[in-house]
Amino acid sequence: MNQLFYQLTNRSTIQKSLFFTSALVLFTLGSCKKEKPVYADVIYSKPTLVKDPPVTFMSPEESMKTMHLPEGYRMELVASEPMINEPVTIAWAPDGKLYVAEMLTYMQDIDGTDENEPWSRVSVLEDLDGDGKMDKSTVFVDSLILPRILLPLDDRVIIGETYNRSLYTYRDTDGDNVADEKKLILENNKRDNANLEHQSATMIWGLDNYLYQSNGSLRYRFTKGEMEVDTLMDAPSGQWGMTQDEVGQIYYSSAGGETPALGYQQHPYYGNLEMEGKWEEGFEKVWPIIGTPDVQGGLHRLREDGTLNHFTASCGQSVFLGDKLPMYGDLFIPEPVGRLIRRAKVNLVNGKKVLSNPYGETEFLASTDTNFRPVDTQTGPDGCLYVVDMYRGIIQEGNWVRKGSFLRPVVERKGFDKNIGKGRIYRIVHEEIAPAKQENLLNKSNAQLLDYLHHPNGWYRLTAQKLLVLKEDKSIVPDLKDIVTGGDPFMGSMLGDTDYALGRLHAIWALDGLDAIDKSLILSALQDDDARVRMAALRVAEPLLKSGNQEVIEAVQTLKNDTNPEVLQQLLLSLRSAKDKAGNETIAQVISSNPSNEAIAVIGEESLKEVPLEIEQIKKKHVLQNTHTRSRIVKGYTHFKNLCASCHGKNGNGIEGMAPSLIGSPRVTAKKWDIPVKILLNGLTGPVDGKEYSGVMAGMKQQDDEYIASVVTYIRMHLNNESGVPAWKVGNVRRSIKDREDYWTIEELENEK
Repeated sequence: MNQLFYQLTNRSTIQKSLFFTSALVLFTLGSCKKEKPVYADVIYSKPTLVKDPPVTFMSPEESMKTMHLPEGYRMELVASEPMINEPVTIAWAPDGKLYVAEMLTYMQDIDGTDENEPWSRVSVLEDLDGDGKMDKSTVFVDSLILPRILLPLDDRVIIGETYNRSLYTYRDTDGDNVADEKKLILENNKRDNANLEHQSATMIWGLDNYLYQSNGSLRYRFTKGEMEVDTLMDAPSGQWGMTQDEVGQIYYSSAGGETPALGYQQHPYYGNLEMEGKWEEGFEKVWPIIGTPDVQGGLHRLREDGTLNHFTASCGQSVFLGDKLPMYGDLFIPEPVGRLIRRAKVNLVNGKKVLSNPYGETEFLASTDTNFRPVDTQTGPDGCLYVVDMYRGIIQEGNWVRKGSFLRPVVERKGFDKNIGKGRIYRIVHEEIAPAKQENLLNKSNAQLLDYLHHPNGWYRLTAQKLLVLKEDKSIVPDLKDIVTGGDPFMGSMLGDTDYALGRLHAIWALDGLDAIDKSLILSALQDDDARVRMAALRVAEPLLKSGNQEVIEAVQTLKNDTNPEVLQQLLLSLRSAKDKAGNETIAQVISSNPSNEAIAVIGEESLKEVPLEIEQIKKKHVLQNTHTRSRIVKGYTHFKNLCASCHGKNGNGIEGMAPSLIGSPRVTAKKWDIPVKILLNGLTGPVDGKEYSGVMAGMKQQDDEYIASVVTYIRMHLNNESGVPAWKVGNVRRSIKDREDYWTIEELENEK
């Protein structure tokens, strides 16, 4: 120990701080290597099913008694009404304050009256005595339209509203927790007319310092204080909720497509990749302990005992990266219709990520409180898992409870629409692990922030990285490079190889955010002992691969014999930037050497493709069409992929039980071209060609004529070789049925003159 203190006296202030931060580990554990505690989960016996529970409100304490968790876990109340109302998402700022988006106008009656009025808000909560329960609530920004994007930066918070594609930062400059500064950072004056459930609902700060949204093929990045826009090739299309794991792999979900998780096989920068067998058999089945009459899919989505049989409202998912629960790296998926939260293990099987339910035919969290509506989960700075409960009767947006829907009479019979105006935030804790105390990172120096790049709680690691990037102070670059290249192996041994590797990982991305990546750093990181660091090195090496730097190309190619399957997959993805014969040869060698790795086979084949991308293929197929028509087909493809494909399938050939095929459909190919226009405008209910499908097709009357025309043109011309439909014709149809509010049925459409 004397030798340790001797070394300390000869080290920088940064290293001294890190030493004292870590010293407790030495004395508490008696070892330089820190091991994470492991506790065995005991599956609880499935509680007795409550088939038809009352819909009356419960107090938070009463509601928690209805929540069933595995042995060792418990719920704790963090905040509730009247402190908050109708909460939909939460986010912690670097100073420890908790921001809450509250949709105060969401479905306040069965018709969604006044839903789009600017009466919603974002509040900020504070825990003044450090007991884990919020003591003070202040309205940070008022008069918002259904706020849905909430991303703290430094002392600024990005807030995005429904229907508004522009983004603003808000700041409190005088310390009263009320925003008095509003700045436009991204201007887009084109209103988003999609149904509010289909718009981008989440924005996260990615490990690579890009800001990603849950829907759309754009990403953003701060460069010299300005927001830059970048186009993704073929990003997955998600809905409410978005998360990433410790290496920056993003996870999406789609309630509309009844898809609990998607997009996690490779980073969206390289395009969307979905693989067969991405879930273990039966993973899509859910196991509520409460009767579930209010399901959009109707009887098709209910078991004989009245419980929900399949994910139908997956949202607000998160990969848990905290250090105070024994479930690091697991994916949590709220299902508000089923009143439950799924815990999923992420397994690597033959090179692909496969999700499994460790509890069999039970769930990690399930409640018999009818009003329990979990809509968001987050890793907290205290190392615990937080749950946002919108706590209300009706959860579906008005488009799905219109007259003629399955849901409307259920809502009216049960009185779900009367239960409004409340909301709770909980945290899940473990009986054998005390939550940590929140630390304020906002006013930490750069030197102090370096310590947090190694923190066992991922929230601190990413927040420290984000602050270093936003400060744009390049004086810290040498220290970051020392972390990456192992300039201080003493600290590595103190923290433990695994924790220090995560510090190297975040240091690489902090350097990338500061535009300070160089060849020597890449060459060093490519040889790192930790696979996660090698993967990051491959990604940041891509600009040099693209420029043809031979030394970097050769160093990258040496990883073709790497023993880690995820490193090999990243190698194939990164070699797409090389664009030379040697790169393709390496890709072919990796494929040949790993015949049982399904992901390598798929990614490698795609990496070797010389054919144009899908959009270029569409343009080529319709090269004889005029420019305007060809452009409409391409727009229609984009709209179809982002929304329609979740039910009708990527190629329009339908999904069993969800929606019929559009290829050869008599409605799509009909000479009465106005039939598909009418369906898109008002929606469709009832059987199709004698088959029942899950729920109804929601109308898109809120979209403009060009949007409707492009989708109809795409499905008629590209999928069926029929004539397209111009926007002015859509306008004529819209006016002719302007007073109609109900869904169409096939019988009505066929009998229309």
